[in-house]
Amino acid sequence: MEEGMKIPNHVAIILDGNGRWAKSKGMPRNYGHVQGAKTVEVICEEAYRMGIQYLTVYAFSTENWNRPSDEVEALMGLLRNYMKTCLKTAAKNNMCVRIIGDKTGLDADIRNRMEELEKATRNNTGLHFQIAINYGGRDEIVRAIRRLSASVAEGAIKAEEITEDMVSAALDTHDLPEPDLLIRTCNEQRISNFLLWQLAYTEFYFTPVAWPDFSKEELEKAVEAYNKRDRRYGLVKDE
Repeated sequence: MEEGMKIPNHVAIILDGNGRWAKSKGMPRNYGHVQGAKTVEVICEEAYRMGIQYLTVYAFSTENWNRPSDEVEALMGLLRNYMKTCLKTAAKNNMCVRIIGDKTGLDADIRNRMEELEKATRNNTGLHFQIAINYGGRDEIVRAIRRLSASVAEGAIKAEEITEDMVSAALDTHDLPEPDLLIRTCNEQRISNFLLWQLAYTEFYFTPVAWPDFSKEELEKAVEAYNKRDRRYGLVKDE
């Protein structure tokens, strides 16, 4: 990567293509998910080494429950193991890990492991790593509206006093900067209910590379593409 590149502060990634990657190799879909989890560890290290401060990955959506039951069960098993692995990786790399999404929809043992992981890493000063699990952008916004509605009902605020900042503060991503760059792998070009509020002015980068094959070099390509974008935030560029 060229020197002098502007590094995005916050990168969000939709991890796509694990199953297709495995199928192309004659392996079961879960093999792809296992390899994809290993890629997450590599990219966490490379992202921080590159200067990225925040990394948010879409691991399991609210819609993923509709997949075949055996695949969902395998994914939950992988998630349980990953929570242990991530705890060790976070300690080694000084990562601060946070889980976003509706945790109430997950088994108690998984929620306990998530709580343990967040508590153990909250004071770490390295990469801020967010994992979206049982997450859906619409669901997140609905939950935020319910929180604000409760405050209105209690008389703490008036409906007409609600601002964009208050909505942002009610989201799972409260106190996080909005993503500068969204990456989606495996040639899909949609956001699939991911960070709907937060991606308002994010730059999008799509790559045909499946997530298990995503590497340091692919991350660098995404950052290089980001550097060619003209981020105006609705303003007019001076001629």
